[in-house]
Amino acid sequence: MAGQFEIFTDAESKVRFRLLAADGTVLAVSTAFDDKRQAANGIMAVRECAGTGLIREARSNPWTGQRGSRNASPVRHHNRHLPAV
Repeated sequence: MAGQFEIFTDAESKVRFRLLAADGTVLAVSTAFDDKRQAANGIMAVRECAGTGLIREARSNPWTGQRGSRNASPVRHHNRHLPAV
């Protein structure tokens, strides 16, 4: 069985969707939308780009979890795209 999208209303009365795996595991939760139509459009956008989206590695500082600091030397981020598996 394939995964599914589920539209729901959050605690702030905003509409969101989540992507569920076949076993019910939550794989992703969307940003907040004003209404169901906008959430449905968001689902369509995810469907369109998910199959062709590239994978990019985002590097962060393992000590702080942040992407560098003001006092740190500049870090060059390489936009490596990893192949889909």
